[in-house]
Amino acid sequence: MKIAILGTRGIPANYGGFETFAEQLSVRLAARGHEVTVYCRKANYPHPIQEYKGVKLVTLSSVHTKHFDTLSHTFVSMLHFLFHSGDIAYVCNCGNSCLTWMPRLLGVKVLLNTDGLEWERAKWSGFAKAYLKASEYLAMRFPNVIVSDSRAIQDYYKRKFNTDSAYVAYGADVVERGTGRELLSQVGVESEEYLLFVSRLEPENNAHLLVKAFEQVKTDKKLLIVGSAPFANEYIQSLKSTKDSRILFPGALYGEMYHALRANAYLYINAMEVGGTHPAILEAMGAGNCVLVSDIPYNTEVLSDAGVTFRNRDADDLRDKMQWLLDNPAEARRLGELARERIREHYNWDRVVDEYERLFESLVR
Repeated sequence: MKIAILGTRGIPANYGGFETFAEQLSVRLAARGHEVTVYCRKANYPHPIQEYKGVKLVTLSSVHTKHFDTLSHTFVSMLHFLFHSGDIAYVCNCGNSCLTWMPRLLGVKVLLNTDGLEWERAKWSGFAKAYLKASEYLAMRFPNVIVSDSRAIQDYYKRKFNTDSAYVAYGADVVERGTGRELLSQVGVESEEYLLFVSRLEPENNAHLLVKAFEQVKTDKKLLIVGSAPFANEYIQSLKSTKDSRILFPGALYGEMYHALRANAYLYINAMEVGGTHPAILEAMGAGNCVLVSDIPYNTEVLSDAGVTFRNRDADDLRDKMQWLLDNPAEARRLGELARERIREHYNWDRVVDEYERLFESLVR
């Protein structure tokens, strides 16, 4: 099949979950003999390449602002796609739903991955929130299929619109503990001697809550806050104003360094209060980390009994759970092994790609 992936920043991944997803899906589909194209943003790839691991890359410009970056790039990508066509257009981000009618004019099958409920994020103004809510209605009408990577998101669309969506989970690799430990000195930590937080540094992901809680935890281990975010400089600077020298901010990290960090952390923490499936949680579980996350439905769905939750937005409960896991290393190791087995059974990438391949083939037929 000829498959195009639109709506992400592009590959190789250098930003977030959708980009990692686009890389894993496209590379694995290309290895199976499909012709795959991923559209990339010039702002993220100023020195574009034309091919990556068998995947064709098309790099185009966008209006690089907070409100128009994604939509403008998806629009020009759609125009390019219309002249080259294909069998499948896989569009990421519900905010792009207003454009998903365009490939259907040529008989192309269109899938839209809705992601989480983007309008819940604090960074969006009233107009942007209204647009994102309206995008959910358009998602019911324009694409052939909507895809949810969370049962909670699937239930949301069923309750609100009485519409069925295809459920295909996000994926993660299973990696051995201790992999890449020789790289850790570059960010000032040692294996098993740090707690790890990985996320875009935006208010609803609650890095500030974690900083507040960790400042009260009794431990010699460090806290590594990995991530960045465009248009969030003021918030990031407020995080870095902490006086706790145990808290480190290495920025956004990818590739071997990121893999090494999750394979050697004592504990992985995620404190988000909105969104859908958070890829970094799955990736941490796949590396055998004990995982501590907020108790929102998207997180508890992924975790099941293979980790620990704290009350959403409760810094005191987060502090207490961190302290307990630090004081009980045998239990932390046991939960880490459970987490890795859960990824192996339910969230491995090969299984995810199998399901997407079947879904694409059913639409093309």
